[in-house]
Amino acid sequence: MPGNALYTDLSGYYDLMCADIDYSAQSHCVRRLQQLFGKAGTRHLDLACGTGPHVRHFLDAGFLSNGLDINQPMLDKAALRCPEAQFSLQDMCDFSVDQPFDLITCFLYSIHYSGGIERLRACLAAVHAALADGGLFCFNAVDKNRIDNASCVSHRARHADGDFSFTSAWHYPGSGEQQSLKLFIERSTDGQSQVWHDEHPMVAVSFDELGELLRPYFHVQVLEHDYEKILPWDQASGNALFACVKI
Repeated sequence: MPGNALYTDLSGYYDLMCADIDYSAQSHCVRRLQQLFGKAGTRHLDLACGTGPHVRHFLDAGFLSNGLDINQPMLDKAALRCPEAQFSLQDMCDFSVDQPFDLITCFLYSIHYSGGIERLRACLAAVHAALADGGLFCFNAVDKNRIDNASCVSHRARHADGDFSFTSAWHYPGSGEQQSLKLFIERSTDGQSQVWHDEHPMVAVSFDELGELLRPYFHVQVLEHDYEKILPWDQASGNALFACVKI
């Protein structure tokens, strides 16, 4: 399946694909980061919100939470999960809002979906414009220079439509601003197997490059990719959380 076919044709299985993600821990961690680095306020926008699981957790914590995504089938499911939220079909690299937000999030490495450096720069500018003064932007990212192309993450899940196996892996060719997220999905039912391969173009940046892009817009804290403990980035790991306060 080329392009973004996975998210169009398999949007009904997206939550199954992400079944091992601890959305509660991620959302709670970001609320703690807002208490530490941001400003008081409950207006929240989740970029690349998908089917809305993070939005649900923020709503349940008392936030006025909203979501944005480029995929309408995802947003349709998000609206069912979070009927009290507002969802917008927009590109996170070129979006606008009616009122500023106190907190903007972009989970699950989705910041890389910007696809290229200039679009990433546009995304950061759009986030800056959408935040209230002193507002917080939180996201996670991977450093292109620390990607192990031989590494992957896999899990299995059972569904009424069959047994599923999901595998994802980063791939960086070693130079340039492009990397990819490779996805493999297999569904087995009644002794038959169906396989999908998907590869998504993603922007590749080092953390040094990302810091340069963020610096004109934000005061930046780089933290260990640990949703249970808030620790400074150890300068070695390839994944990190970014807590960015609007300036």
